[in-house]
Amino acid sequence: MAHSTLTSPYRTHTCEALRASDVGSTVTLSGWVHRVRDHGGLLFIDLRDHYGLTQLVVDPDSSAFSLAEKVRSEWVIKIEGEVKKRTDETINKDLPSGEVEIFIRDLDVLSEAKELPLPVFGEPDYPEDRRLTYRFLDLRRETIHGNIMKRSQIVADIRRRMTDAGFFEFQTPILTASSPEGARDFLVPSRMHPGKFYALPQAPQQFKQLIMMAGFDRYFQIAPCFRDEDARADRSPGEFYQLDIEMSFVTQDDVFNAVEPVLHDLFVAFGDGKRVTDKFPRIPYAESMRKYGNDKPDLRNPIEMEDVSEHFRGSGFKIFAGMLDKDEANRVWAIPAPTGGSRAFCDRMNSWAQGEGQPGLGYIFFKDGAGSGPIAKNIGEERTAAIREQLGLKDGDAVFFTAGDPKKFVDFAGAARTRAGTELGLVDEDQFAFCWIVDFPMYEWDEDEKRWDFSHNPFSMPQGEMDALETKDPGDILGYQYDIVCNGVELSSGAIRNHKPEIMMKAFDIAGYGSEVVEDKFGGMLRALQYGAPPHGGIAPGVDRIVMLLCGEPNIREVTMFPMNQQAQDLLMGAPGAVDAKQLRELHIGLRLPKVEKG
Repeated sequence: MAHSTLTSPYRTHTCEALRASDVGSTVTLSGWVHRVRDHGGLLFIDLRDHYGLTQLVVDPDSSAFSLAEKVRSEWVIKIEGEVKKRTDETINKDLPSGEVEIFIRDLDVLSEAKELPLPVFGEPDYPEDRRLTYRFLDLRRETIHGNIMKRSQIVADIRRRMTDAGFFEFQTPILTASSPEGARDFLVPSRMHPGKFYALPQAPQQFKQLIMMAGFDRYFQIAPCFRDEDARADRSPGEFYQLDIEMSFVTQDDVFNAVEPVLHDLFVAFGDGKRVTDKFPRIPYAESMRKYGNDKPDLRNPIEMEDVSEHFRGSGFKIFAGMLDKDEANRVWAIPAPTGGSRAFCDRMNSWAQGEGQPGLGYIFFKDGAGSGPIAKNIGEERTAAIREQLGLKDGDAVFFTAGDPKKFVDFAGAARTRAGTELGLVDEDQFAFCWIVDFPMYEWDEDEKRWDFSHNPFSMPQGEMDALETKDPGDILGYQYDIVCNGVELSSGAIRNHKPEIMMKAFDIAGYGSEVVEDKFGGMLRALQYGAPPHGGIAPGVDRIVMLLCGEPNIREVTMFPMNQQAQDLLMGAPGAVDAKQLRELHIGLRLPKVEKG
């Protein structure tokens, strides 16, 4: 929002505030020189500040003309002048101040700028490392400046909505203890306790549970989280922010009912008119893997995969039939492709699959009431027609097939679904498609370690509680764990927590953590559970990912003010950097650096 009237000696108005009603008045503005144009003796300067642009004009008769000729892009100047109405043909309808211009009487240069390493006017694509090294210039560019301001508005809106919903904001420690689960910790050496280390929190998980045990009932925080992991487009290396939430005396449904309206209304408010899912569907993890090939489905893509194994069992297509006979775990999945019924498209998908390291991608396409292609020929008309009927396909459609052990081909099948939906233009871009993924497995088998490990949050309550832990195979135990997914992006994970110490000890025991490890690493949590813990649960939607979606950006660095690069380096501030020997001595640390191979 523009400030219309100010009392500073630097400005009476901001650069977006002036309107036709100000014509005739004398004003003072300060800002950056966005662009200079010479129009046959008249100089036009676009002056920019945080709020917007105003056009300045200076003619050769002005005492400021000789100085105005010297100013260059990104110089910081202060001007005083008279507001005049533009002629009808020169009105700029794209600018709020586009009906007026200011004739400069006095001009002061407040700060000069060297030749720019990247331009601020216009937005050509520049290498990311240069953009991050000169981030202060990059942030002056219109799009990213707008993204950062939108982020500020979104965070303020989240705070208001959470407070209105009866949540209380508390801050949790940044220096804490290292934890054995999850990603790598960032460690901070202790000067006062030689040989010991703090850790930056991967999330405020234990603290927010302790807040519930302390009786505060409903907590939230825009929480910084720190993980020593590699960068991805949707994840910054080093640090990120999440809307951390915890609630007491709640079931899974209670958490959903509290969080869903906040996210729905937030996306309606900032989604630029795109449709937002009214009631988030709940999809069990196993169903999501089978239908979509992953646990973060993009529901804008209407393609749903189906198991068509029985149509191939004992068929003339010996490759698939043989797989089904060989191992009962093997299956054949179909990936429908509405409107994809041409040999050219099917051949492109097959070539893409080969590029993904697959032997190919079998297909049938339908025309003139029949199926075409080698698979249709091998299994015959009756089986082909049965597949078509099961999938609801028609002439002009196609279907692709993957076969084998679903655990091994599921990632590829999901990628093929995405590829087909994108290539065929089936993805509805004009919406935010939300869902809950529920019923996650509590454990997964670690083939390298030959043991069961937590597949999700280790502090989750298993469905069936102690009885499930004692009587079920670990691979069959589900947790009260859930994710929110939007447009194929996982926004958050959450769970109903384990609030009983004996269940916590048993759950960790199955994952190979003995009582000594649990008491050493989670002693505070364990003690708190022994003194009356309420049933509680929560969730933590990622703020960076929410903003990324609402700004329509594919990369999280476009919505983060000072991000690191993909090698986890802050190129602007020079982090990580070396420290001197005195600092290391104070911390009782000696360096043992890896040897550099000589070429």
